[in-house]
Amino acid sequence: MIFYPAIDLKNGTCVRLLRGEMEQATVFNHDPAAQARLFQEAGAEWLHVVDLDGAFAGDSRNRESVQGILAATAMPLQLGGGIRSLAAIEGWLAAGVSRVILGTLAVKQPDIVREACRRFPGQIAIGIDAKQGMVAVEGWAETSELTALELARRLEDAGAAALIFTDIDRDGLLGGPNVKTTAELAAAVAIPVIASGGVSKLDDLRQLRREIPRLNGVISGRALYDGRLDLAAALAVLKGGD
Repeated sequence: MIFYPAIDLKNGTCVRLLRGEMEQATVFNHDPAAQARLFQEAGAEWLHVVDLDGAFAGDSRNRESVQGILAATAMPLQLGGGIRSLAAIEGWLAAGVSRVILGTLAVKQPDIVREACRRFPGQIAIGIDAKQGMVAVEGWAETSELTALELARRLEDAGAAALIFTDIDRDGLLGGPNVKTTAELAAAVAIPVIASGGVSKLDDLRQLRREIPRLNGVISGRALYDGRLDLAAALAVLKGGD
């Protein structure tokens, strides 16, 4: 099971939001590349990066910061936020991103997601972000009429490398992950599932590992930045240690 430290980018800085609200952003580091190096030095094997400005705007807005992270580290990086075309997907993969996360496209233009999975096997993840049980898009500003499970089942045969499930109502609140819905997704589809939202302590990781043995990985951000969660310990827990 993989632990993915998160870097959310807003105006070129590392921030964390509360429930996806941009006005509820806390800046934790003004140098994203330096933050990425810290995660790498602590033993991280993957990095999860989201361009928050891009998610709202519909195109990449923190390109320089992402490129700086790629230049500063050797970790594979998965990137989401504002990537809404095949050209944008291809451009980021050519730039060195290992996996592109598609969220809004999964709801609004699923044919592009299917084509991307066909063209770039193993390099496309589907981002499913749910607010009060319903999938949210456009930087979480709009809510669709689909549940997370419905969307996952619709795209199960697309060939995605992973499905990243975020419970927006828990994101940034450090209150624990949505184990129930994450477990339902992992049991319902063959796509590897990554959990996100609410992870704040080692016991959260132990619970996810124990109750969802098929889980591919876990994403956490705020708990790492404020010291509630030690990265080395988190990595050890997800590798099967105590």
